[in-house]
Amino acid sequence: MRLALRELRRQPGRFAVATVTLTLIAILLMFLGGLLDGLLQSATGAYRAQPGQLIVYSDTANDTLAGSRIDGDLRVQVEDAVGGAGVVGGIGELTLGARVDGGDERELESVALRGYEIAPAGLPDAAPALREVWADPDLAETYEAGQTLLLGPGRSEVTVAGFLDDSATPSLGGLWASLDTWRAVLAESRPGSAMGEETVQGLVVVLEDEAAAADVAAAIDGANPTRTLTIDDAVLAIPGVEAQNSTFGQIIGVTLAIALVVVALFFALLTVERLSLYAVLKAMGAKTRTIFAGVVVQALAVTLIAAAIGVAMTIGAGQSIPAGSLPFAVEPARLAISVGFMALAAVVGSAFSLRRVARIDPAEAIGGN
Repeated sequence: MRLALRELRRQPGRFAVATVTLTLIAILLMFLGGLLDGLLQSATGAYRAQPGQLIVYSDTANDTLAGSRIDGDLRVQVEDAVGGAGVVGGIGELTLGARVDGGDERELESVALRGYEIAPAGLPDAAPALREVWADPDLAETYEAGQTLLLGPGRSEVTVAGFLDDSATPSLGGLWASLDTWRAVLAESRPGSAMGEETVQGLVVVLEDEAAAADVAAAIDGANPTRTLTIDDAVLAIPGVEAQNSTFGQIIGVTLAIALVVVALFFALLTVERLSLYAVLKAMGAKTRTIFAGVVVQALAVTLIAAAIGVAMTIGAGQSIPAGSLPFAVEPARLAISVGFMALAAVVGSAFSLRRVARIDPAEAIGGN
């Protein structure tokens, strides 16, 4: 093993091609992970920010807020089903275009206006005043606190009260408002979809005991025409999220397979070049597992160097990409998983050299009879 590390130090050029190739693969792998996390954060952040464990839809909503409608009477029934196990708060969401009052009419930004009663992550406990909104941090590149925005075809006026802390909320592209503001904008932008004073799209249930979520959900749906999902299930029910996860997962899997093949081919060729060296070592009493351990150490060292460069490049990309311009998020857990999988690919790839190392006959390789 010491001999393997000494070779890495004294002849780094021998491993340059593998290092460069694996570095490019690591950058691709981690950049894909960043894109996936950014897309998921954009699509699911509003759900992840909710303080509860359950979301209640009407039973005809197809598990989407846009298709859900819960009136005051149904809400009371849901609250009765929850009982003392938790509290219930209404939510609503509306996607529309936003422009700055007095600004260029052509500068239109797509935003999601979200009404709430129970404060999601990062928001003040008290909902904003009528016609005031809190904006997600990525919108700070586009708007300023105190600006008046015109929302939707009805040009509904709302004022930006401030911006949320980037580290406090997983949401992107959202304007957070009271349910009264949400209902008013909905009525002005889409009169045919206007909702009454007590009507909401969904209900968030905040439980005192998270372990009771399944029982509470069953109690709600057993007594009412509703469909109750956990936050995780509600996220997966968002159109496109599961397909997006599957597609990126397959691409990432293929990228890891390529990394494995690169390591396998490189160290297979390197083993062929070193047959005489390994033969001498075996003749001197070195065991096959000792020689193979050196191969694995070299493969891991080269791969971890490539992964470290990939991590640095990904973090740099995350800091340099302007907020809101590209759905890209750097998650430490994703980077750690990527490095771990690359290390696993290095070990598995280098294992293909084991058979050749094990079959080396010192006398034959050195040239004796």
